[in-house]
Amino acid sequence: MKFTCNQQVLSKSLNTVSKAVSSRTTLPILKGIHIEAKEEGKIILTASDLEMSIKKEIDANVEEAGSAVVISKLFSDIIRKLPNEEISIFEDEDNSLIIKTNFSEFKVICLPVDEFPKVGEKEENSENIFLDRNIFKDMVRKTAFAASIDESKGVLTGILTEINEENIIMVSLDGFRLALVKENIKSEKTSKFIISARFMNEISKIISEDDGEADINLYLGEKKAVFNIGNAEIILRIMEGEFIKYRDIIPAENTTKVITGREILLESIERASLLAREGKNNLIKIRIKNDLMTITSRSEEGNVKEEIIVEKTGNDIEIGFNSKFVIDVLKAVDEDKLSLNFKTGVSPCVIKPIEGDSYEYLILPVRIPTI
Repeated sequence: MKFTCNQQVLSKSLNTVSKAVSSRTTLPILKGIHIEAKEEGKIILTASDLEMSIKKEIDANVEEAGSAVVISKLFSDIIRKLPNEEISIFEDEDNSLIIKTNFSEFKVICLPVDEFPKVGEKEENSENIFLDRNIFKDMVRKTAFAASIDESKGVLTGILTEINEENIIMVSLDGFRLALVKENIKSEKTSKFIISARFMNEISKIISEDDGEADINLYLGEKKAVFNIGNAEIILRIMEGEFIKYRDIIPAENTTKVITGREILLESIERASLLAREGKNNLIKIRIKNDLMTITSRSEEGNVKEEIIVEKTGNDIEIGFNSKFVIDVLKAVDEDKLSLNFKTGVSPCVIKPIEGDSYEYLILPVRIPTI
């Protein structure tokens, strides 16, 4: 194998592919990146942790076709530190990879190519679906934070995506909160799948790093989903299992509705959370009486009280929350104003837009006698 390519192009591509490199594996080969030089002037970089695989294709001047596997972190660090010029890369007789520029030369030991996992292609009879890259990225941002990080919770570590004829819905929940976002887009095909929130976040990062503007080309099979983003291909395992019937969780009625500014509420809760009692779920108490919302928090170091003028309809209410859960939601929402909906002091709070149904966030309260 022998080729030359641009340092910046190679470095950026390695940054994309390395997102699939396993950091927790005991198998050395999964810490590697597979480099394949093709006669038609293309280099294909591949990494896999057996659940997610990423391929990236770049242009190069290929003098000799071939392939090699090198440790991802070392190879990426070397390329990133080289100057922005043409790099020559080739194998020598010792099964090592030589990396040369005008004034630098590195020799890196290769790993066995035949031990690198076979990265499968899209399944036969896969559905081909096009997704707007910006809508997809925004929806992941607004839902991924509410997925569970406990691997024992199975599908709750993933994001459910429902593609309908008139809209696309993403839902995540971890047992304490639920995030649902909806975009009204037309689709000729309908589908439903669950993919790990961690992997969905990585796809969002790849979209952000890609310079193109083309839609995401998704090939959806029974067990695998293949995302084509520019000249990158991400192959993911679809999670098995039945997602919770989320519509049954969201309360249909409320006795108290509060309209308030998102930013002023966020700032007040962030200040109140500074004194949230340690070991008590970042506890804050919200009291809504007439058109005044009072947010309080107390700890051994002191206490805090914040007051906000709101628009309230319905009953007065007093309720406690983990402040982090509320802050996460308020940071995800884009609108200037939003609606908080309550039933009782021990029932979930549902945060919605004032008009429409583009999102619904449910947050379970914390039972508290006093703070």
